[in-house]
Amino acid sequence: VQLQASGGGLVQAGGSLSLHCAASGSTFNGYTVGWFRQAPGKEREFVAAIRSTGHTYYADSVTGRFTINRDNAKITVSLQMDSLNPEDTAVYSCASCRTCILSSLRNDQAYAYWGQGTQVTVSS
Repeated sequence: VQLQASGGGLVQAGGSLSLHCAASGSTFNGYTVGWFRQAPGKEREFVAAIRSTGHTYYADSVTGRFTINRDNAKITVSLQMDSLNPEDTAVYSCASCRTCILSSLRNDQAYAYWGQGTQVTVSS
């Protein structure tokens, strides 16, 4: 599965951005899709994930501010980011896995397929 992430940019604190992850040549049917981010000098961290069942999971730092969704055709997965703050500044990447289990959703090592990152910058 080839993934393509888009939608990053520059936004002021308190603003919103929407990221999109598209599957090329396939759909996300049967896959778990996750978003991760990596800020300069920091390790990559889990942001959100959505399973093929539609169940969603979030990092504590984004709960209540970010929403992950997948379209009915399971072609794209979006990450709506609201109430952004400078600590959200990072390169955001989407990833997918077909067999990752619930306990591994927050672990980037569980994901087999990755898209390129998209930069999100939140100014104060």
